[in-house]
Amino acid sequence: MRKLIIQNAEVMKLAVQDEINRSEESRYDHRLHGILLVCEGISNYKIGEMFGQSPRTVEYWIKRFEKSGFAGLQDGKRTGRPRKIDDGLLEQLGLDLRRSPRDFKYSATPWDGKLLSYHLLKKYHIDLGVRQCQRLFTSLGFRRRKPRPVIVSADHEAQEDFKKTPKARRKR
Repeated sequence: MRKLIIQNAEVMKLAVQDEINRSEESRYDHRLHGILLVCEGISNYKIGEMFGQSPRTVEYWIKRFEKSGFAGLQDGKRTGRPRKIDDGLLEQLGLDLRRSPRDFKYSATPWDGKLLSYHLLKKYHIDLGVRQCQRLFTSLGFRRRKPRPVIVSADHEAQEDFKKTPKARRKR
């Protein structure tokens, strides 16, 4: 039998690993295959290299399997701090950000992290840091913009005289 070849093998390997990481069931199956290979006598270093995992990760799988059986290979509950803002509030916040800050009687013109933090505290009684509020802009699909400073007493004729290229020769 001839050797099987997959075109773009390195790219496909990364795609398969992404697909495995995407699904809870796929991760479980991935660990089961690792256990099978250990049963065949293959070292955790070789399995880690084949699976794109560290040998230590494979070792953790084996210990969890020996301690708890198949249940040990299932994904456990992920720990972490609960979100302060649920999906409903996030949607309402998106609507708030589409309005002008002046609609909420704020003196600042553009929304920024500091103003959003203040708005969350005042309207929703949620204390969130400025940096986290800046991340909220991104997660809601907004881009951060800095307002351009406008010089009040700009002399347009003096500006034209100051430029290196005369107006007539400037490309549009």
